[in-house]
Parts: sequence; C-alpha cells; structure tokens
Amino acid sequence: MGDYLATAGCFRMLTSLTEKYQLLEDILMFHIVHRIRAPFEKFRDGLKTLGVLQKIQQYPEAFRPLLCYSPTRLTAETLDELFIINWSETGSNKRMAENRIVAFWRDFLQDAQEDNRTTLQSILTFTTGSNVVPPMGFSPQPSLEFLHTGGKYPIANTCINCLRLPLYMEYEAFKEAMDFAIRNTQGFGMA
Repeated sequence: MGDYLATAGCFRMLTSLTEKYQLLEDILMFHIVHRIRAPFEKFRDGLKTLGVLQKIQQYPEAFRPLLCYSPTRLTAETLDELFIINWSETGSNKRMAENRIVAFWRDFLQDAQEDNRTTLQSILTFTTGSNVVPPMGFSPQPSLEFLHTGGKYPIANTCINCLRLPLYMEYEAFKEAMDFAIRNTQGFGMA
C-alpha cells in the first residue's frame, strides 16, 4: 500500500489512532476526486469545443436523459420487444405451435405486469441474470426458442440470454409451468 499512498500524497507516519480518520479522508478524496480530475477536465474541454457544455449548463434537464442513466420501469410491452424470436420455417407444423406459444408468452407477460405472483423483473432475471435492462442493452440480445423435443418447464441459459419455452395446448398449463420454474429458482441471490 506504500506505493498507492505515495501516489495519493497520503504517505506519512501516523502518531495516534485518531489520525487514521484524516488518512481515510485523504485516500477517499484522492480516489474519488483527484484521480479522475484530468480525464474529467479533458471531457469538459471537449464539450466546450462546439459549445455543448454551455448548452448543457443552460438546459440541464434536456440533457439529463442523454448523460444520466435511469432504469425505466419494465412493462409487458418493453419486455416483449426485448426478445428476438427464433422461429421455425413459415408454414411448418412447428411454426403453428410456436405462434400459439408466443401468444401464450405475451399473455403471460401481461399477467405478470398485473399480478404480483411472478413479476416482470423475475422473468428478466430468470432469462438473463439481470433484473433491469442495462444502459447499453444486452449482449447478446435476449431470445426465445421453443422446446419441440419435449420439456415440461422453460429452460433459461443466462450466458446467451436465451429462454426456451415449453409447448402447451392450453394457456393455464403454460402459465403454471412458467410460474413454477421462475418462482422456484434462486435468481442469482436477487430478491
């Protein structure tokens, strides 16, 4: 830690235990403020070049969505639009079954938006491992696939953000399987 303290300008002998709070304050000041000052000033100078900084200072609320991330509330529609659907060939029997399951999926998302048993956040966590959409989106983008070879419950692969949906003939059976699978997983320790 000696090199770090020397770089921070905090390397000194402590003569009493109470001086540790001053040392801690100096370390925090270096780590949070002074360490990033030069890159911040370059960023500020770049914004000044075309008068952008002046406009940001003049209209801060107009620039807030561009410069500050704030997670948006998940809705059934936004969650549905987030997923790419990996369809089978148009006109095939598999495609007809997939059309039914996608309708069930969308109904399930609507139910999750209105009912608190399975939340939209828990569906997203089950599929991606994250309970919010990251500022830059997901990579890879979440996708839906179908379990044509059987399978009673949905299967999620959070490494590739893929949710494989089971095939059911009735919505209630589909909903029960989805609810059971999502509510009975650990969810990466997220509540």
